[in-house]
Amino acid sequence: MKNIIISEYERTFKRKKTMIGLAIYGCVLAFECFFLYAMGGLSFYDPEHSVQLNSINTAPFLLRELGIFLHFILIPIFVVDSFSGEYSSGALRLVLIRPQKRLKILLAKWLVQASFVMAIMLVTWLVGTIFGMISMPYVEETTFYETGPMNAFYGMLYTLLFYGLATFIMMGVIGLCSLMSMLLPNPILAFAGTVAALIGSLYVHDDFEYFLTSDAIFKILGEQRGEFYISLFLIIVISCMMNVKIWQKKQWIG
Repeated sequence: MKNIIISEYERTFKRKKTMIGLAIYGCVLAFECFFLYAMGGLSFYDPEHSVQLNSINTAPFLLRELGIFLHFILIPIFVVDSFSGEYSSGALRLVLIRPQKRLKILLAKWLVQASFVMAIMLVTWLVGTIFGMISMPYVEETTFYETGPMNAFYGMLYTLLFYGLATFIMMGVIGLCSLMSMLLPNPILAFAGTVAALIGSLYVHDDFEYFLTSDAIFKILGEQRGEFYISLFLIIVISCMMNVKIWQKKQWIG
């Protein structure tokens, strides 16, 4: 299994889209820091609630600005390239003809994509935390949406929980995107299908707004929405089960 994961990492980093995507994300991250600074440290929970950024609360709002880019562009590019891209280029055929269990190869792909997301979240959190401490007004206490005052320690815990939930949501995006990549092996169609599924989820139920905006995470943490965990857990489980079934049955090397 270790060699399969290493091989997946090697193929991932050899793809131009991976390096270009990471470079673009670095630029977008820097731009959003500049944007928040230029706006005088003003951000929003939603269109009706603005908030002044400070040394404690900046990191979640930086991710809020980046959520749409991550959900609708960066993650789909990485996942579609790993599945549909390799299928279209013929690289997947070379991988599957090796004497390895198909399920292990699928697991390796998921683990690599998940590790990418976690690494991106870690970097974003570090940048947001340091940026807030350096560029925003120093405070000893702050508040978040529907919370009481928090000192720097509890504010950090809130921020880590915010990023943890965001990562959990992105696991759901990976699951949906990999499913679309199996149903629609053409990379362009798979990318479009992922975007359509994310947007269409809001028409299924309002609770799925967390796929469209990170604003929902503030509400989830402030209002303790238990249905969020149930719905996202079901999406991840069902998409994974469907992924496994299609992956095992489909004639990828035919």
